[in-house]
Amino acid sequence: MEYMAIWLFVCVFVLLLSGYPVAFTLAGTALLFAGIGSYFDVFDYAFLSALPNRLFGIMMNQVLLAVPLFVFMGVMLERAKIAENLLETMAQLFGSMRGGIGISVTLVGMLLAASTGIVGATVVTMGLLSLPTMLKRGYDPKIACGTICASGTLGQIIPPSIVLVLLGDVLSSSYQQAQLDMGIFSPETITVGDLFLGALIPGLLLVMLYIAYLLLIARIKPAAMPALPEDDLRDRRQLKKQIIVELMPPLFLIITVLGSIMAGLATPTEAAAVGAVGAIGLAAMQRQLKISVLREVMQETTRISSMVFMILIGASVFSLVFRGFEGDELIQSFLIDLPGGKFGALFLVMLVMFLLGFVLDFIEITFVVIPIVGPILLAMGIDPVWLGILIAINLQTSFLTPPFGFSLFYLRGVAPAEIRTLDIYKGVVPFILIQLFAMGLIVAWPQLATWLPGVLQ
Repeated sequence: MEYMAIWLFVCVFVLLLSGYPVAFTLAGTALLFAGIGSYFDVFDYAFLSALPNRLFGIMMNQVLLAVPLFVFMGVMLERAKIAENLLETMAQLFGSMRGGIGISVTLVGMLLAASTGIVGATVVTMGLLSLPTMLKRGYDPKIACGTICASGTLGQIIPPSIVLVLLGDVLSSSYQQAQLDMGIFSPETITVGDLFLGALIPGLLLVMLYIAYLLLIARIKPAAMPALPEDDLRDRRQLKKQIIVELMPPLFLIITVLGSIMAGLATPTEAAAVGAVGAIGLAAMQRQLKISVLREVMQETTRISSMVFMILIGASVFSLVFRGFEGDELIQSFLIDLPGGKFGALFLVMLVMFLLGFVLDFIEITFVVIPIVGPILLAMGIDPVWLGILIAINLQTSFLTPPFGFSLFYLRGVAPAEIRTLDIYKGVVPFILIQLFAMGLIVAWPQLATWLPGVLQ
């Protein structure tokens, strides 16, 4: 019975692999194990008495209000064909150089990441819009697929990202719990804004590394990344007008949302509200603000937001039962006894999260795994912002890694029939290496993640 917590985790994992809904799997399995534990007198039902307070805390959490607002903003920009217009403008801007379309896809992926924060939506949108164009222009299928998959996963790390909103909320609770366990009864806090600031430099670093790789390939293998023909390029005056009309409004919206958070003028929730209203304004400018579009956006926003909060409720039940079986103490003793101290523990946790990223979405990992291991790692003296950025990039890398990466499945679903799955797998390998290199840089120089929050706090 002393390993009931481990069996609980294993059972949940197996049921998730079987395809059962995540929220009901977490809550149902936890309650089943609680009943079994109570029957054998190894679980105290008093742990579940904290559930109403947990649910009330979720309902009153101002930070989590940013989730439906950012989802609405992203879905509205997607339905308003902002991505299509951005891609066309960027392709014209960089099309005269070899690899220009690939660079355009990367930059548009960055902008979509900053406006949607939803990996699946970005990869599918970019796959539908840019992959046929890249293939038609003579791009190597492997390079085209790798660029789209990698650019789409930038939504994990480029703020304002839903991943960072949820991660920031969970890490904030874990950080306070870690300090209370250490006897610090006036704990410091970490905010979602801190995580946004910490992710900015690593996110831009990844974008620059992607572009550097594409420029290198364009130089080494020019036939694999040809430039646009002169006949397809617009004159400079027309291009300037297109940039002002198509590029500047969404760029201004993104800068406004991020800038207000970074300058301390607005909380992430307030900035998300501004972003949602701004997305409606952009849709109106594009003449896409129709009742049918608004209905689709509201339905999709409701669906995604409901999924997030149902998983959060299920994870709360799981967490209480897991702690009731002293699972947190079991894992803490295991991690503390590992060779290498806190870095050994950090490496093992990152490896486990990387592997879980093959089969679980970031929401499940954020709500299930981090509340268990987060307080333990933070109590070892690991910086919470640094930890959060490493987790985000780690999951981003996992979503790219064959054969189970979510980003690969999204692209496979919309790619033309002539694109082989092996082409997609081969195409993402260089970008996986870039991701690992970036993680190595952040591990070697934590200031890449911690300097900006420290300066602007």
